[in-house]
Amino acid sequence: MRIQESGEMYLETIYVLLERNGNVRSVDVAEHMGYSKPSISRAMGLLKNGGFIEIAKDGAITLTPAGQEVAKKIYERHTLLSSLLLELGVSPETATEDACKLEHAISDESFEALKKYILSHKE
Repeated sequence: MRIQESGEMYLETIYVLLERNGNVRSVDVAEHMGYSKPSISRAMGLLKNGGFIEIAKDGAITLTPAGQEVAKKIYERHTLLSSLLLELGVSPETATEDACKLEHAISDESFEALKKYILSHKE
């Protein structure tokens, strides 16, 4: 199933919060992203129906294997692209903002080629 850019952003946020805190609820996602609770609630429902997350009775959110795969992919893109932009002298704020835009637009083929190039030139 193809997921929209906004869904990728939510999954990446859930992934980051799970890594940082060990657990995450809708309110945590809302606070982290600066979105309203109703917006987050709607998005969580869509992600749940799409098979990307599970929500426990106590409100704890976990990523399904499909959700984990998308989240890790987007997070890897974000970290690699922002690191590259920082190395090129872009300010931290702009590097983060631009990496967030690029991570959703770049094809898998182009990202893998870029990643291979960057990693081969770090040595």
